[in-house]
Amino acid sequence: MNRRTTLAAALTLAAGLVLAGCGGDSAPQLKVADPYMPQPVDQNMAGAYFTVKNSGGTADKLTSVTSDLSKDITIHKTVGTKMEQVNSLAIPAGGELRLSRGGNHLMFMGLKKKPAEGDKVTVELHFATAGPIKVTVPVKAVTYAPKK
Repeated sequence: MNRRTTLAAALTLAAGLVLAGCGGDSAPQLKVADPYMPQPVDQNMAGAYFTVKNSGGTADKLTSVTSDLSKDITIHKTVGTKMEQVNSLAIPAGGELRLSRGGNHLMFMGLKKKPAEGDKVTVELHFATAGPIKVTVPVKAVTYAPKK
């Protein structure tokens, strides 16, 4: 091998290693923290709140939610004092999506049963890129407010 061929091979190998290293951290790495559902006041609807943390290098989106509690679960965002249903909510790379009272949240309509304080509701979160995540959501008092 001559000097030029050796140099080209070394540069190609180095570039391949750099690109391989970049690809390893780029996928979304999602974890759910602090889930809760205030005890619903009736069987018509309930809300749920949590934080999705993304430690990966690529953004993702929460696109849908399924649960045995209800077949009609929608994703909502709040802008000012207006609540509107949306198809997805963004989860930035290296950031988080926070669902909280008065902000982004889930709405469960037409509950199959009214959960009581102390019950646990299982939900499955679906994302544009990452695989689904099952979350156990504890039912808290109607007036529950998480510590900040």
